[in-house]
Amino acid sequence: MNKILIIGACGQIGTELTVKLRAEYGNDNVIASDIRKLNNDIVNNGIFEVVNALDYNQIEHLIEKYHITDVYLMAALLSATAEKNPAFAWDLNMNSLFHVLNLAKAKKIKKIFWPSSIAVFGPTTPRENTPQYTIMEPSTVYGISKQTGERWCEYYHVQYGVDVRSIRYPGLISWSTEPGGGTTDYAVDIYHKAITDGKFTAFLSENTELPMMYMDDAIKATIQIMQADADAIKIRSSYNLAGMSFNPKEIAEEIKKHYPDFTIDYAPDFRQKIADSWPASIDDAEARKDWNWKNDYNLEAMTVEMFDKLTHNVYSKKASL
Repeated sequence: MNKILIIGACGQIGTELTVKLRAEYGNDNVIASDIRKLNNDIVNNGIFEVVNALDYNQIEHLIEKYHITDVYLMAALLSATAEKNPAFAWDLNMNSLFHVLNLAKAKKIKKIFWPSSIAVFGPTTPRENTPQYTIMEPSTVYGISKQTGERWCEYYHVQYGVDVRSIRYPGLISWSTEPGGGTTDYAVDIYHKAITDGKFTAFLSENTELPMMYMDDAIKATIQIMQADADAIKIRSSYNLAGMSFNPKEIAEEIKKHYPDFTIDYAPDFRQKIADSWPASIDDAEARKDWNWKNDYNLEAMTVEMFDKLTHNVYSKKASL
């Protein structure tokens, strides 16, 4: 029986991951945790514990209390936020990983999921169809921490047999959570602004193409890699993962099919430099070969889904308040 602990369950990915895992394994077998207890569905609709990802003893206590087998470590400081507080970003992103790796090394848990990111790549990386194995010279605190984490994951697997699995998330787009401080989060905010304001100011230039993925695909990939046979997971650093690639101009044009009067302008800020250091598109052939990864959403399908979910679930509720 899988007993799952999600650390960082109230974040952008953790929120939807928790819902899916509870549906898959049952509420009693999925323990959500975060550094504070919010009044939301994740807290109210299942087991929830307050935990500091930097506190080894707190994590160990939860693992022993609930007989945890699998840990999903989703706590992290994202790219743009991390640049404002580099020391804390490094501390959180690295030491939380060490805690979980060492608990697995001590045989207290069986399996770990740890998310990496396209931020591991840098300005010297080939930008188009970035391969699985390539130059990696990240230029952000977030990217440096993720690249270092990949190396430690592989090391713990090779040296200690730790079953750790990882994917390099592209930019993730979700209707259910607010933007979380990432460079790709303009592609979340733009849908909200299309509905509420009819206009949007992008903090990236119009032709800044970046790899993106609809959250449903990201959650599907996360659960799929964890359910795969251990022998199928050939890469223990982190797998490239791809869904679609587009720039702000292209997403705006797609939005205009639904909101013809929508307008966009551009005011690039410090996040432009971050975006310029990342790939424009990703080659994820290894994931497709090893554990049969396949995305379901492109830009058109995602846009239809985003507006449907936002208008029926988010803004209809706000209008009724």
